Amino acid sequence: MVTLSTPLSHNTLSSSQLSTKRHGCLLQQLHLPLRISCSSAAYKRVPKTEECSSPFKELRTVACGLLAVCTVATASPVIAANQRLPPLSTEPNRCERAFVGNTIGQANGVYDKPLDLRFCDYTNEKSNLKGKTLSAALMADAKFDGADMSEAVMSKAYAVGGSFKGTDFSNAVLDRVNFGKANLQGAIFKNTVLSGSTFDDAQLEDAVFEDTIIGYIDLQKLCTNKTISAEGRAELGCR
Repeated sequence: MVTLSTPLSHNTLSSSQLSTKRHGCLLQQLHLPLRISCSSAAYKRVPKTEECSSPFKELRTVACGLLAVCTVATASPVIAANQRLPPLSTEPNRCERAFVGNTIGQANGVYDKPLDLRFCDYTNEKSNLKGKTLSAALMADAKFDGADMSEAVMSKAYAVGGSFKGTDFSNAVLDRVNFGKANLQGAIFKNTVLSGSTFDDAQLEDAVFEDTIIGYIDLQKLCTNKTISAEGRAELGCR
């Protein structure tokens, strides 16, 4: 049961007492503030005579409805945050799916089933990831250290907390990728599309940004990362 205790403002009501007549019931002298209890029992069907004996029944219904809306609105963001990612795939060969990639969707990140590469280890993989389409792949906490991912397409990938130390992203399309808290030390972004990608709290020491393709607004955000070396900042044109 949810209990609502609220001082209803006199600005909201015409006076401190409500007087109206509806369905033969007289609502009079409702003293403020009111204490209203909301529960499933409160909405059981009752005889009309008993219904009239409850002078603030209609007001209670409205108040409980408003409380329910507020409760859902407050709780929804938390629920959404907790359910943002699907459960870890139980598919036995899910890590090997990266060597095939997504066969549909391309840049829009549409797929028939999630490409779940979380916690997979592709350290020093030099051939099987090059040029692959990994759009909307789930890469959180995966390891790609030293891997060759040149010409790969990772549009809308979720790579939060992933490790990409020394990864070669030359000529790759990495638009709208979330690299939050990822380790990208020494990663190579030569002629790489980074439009819309985010690098919040990412480690970018010694990363190479030669001829990187990135929008002005995205560039300004990227330049706020203090881990980018002086050479990297010069390549990006950070001021």
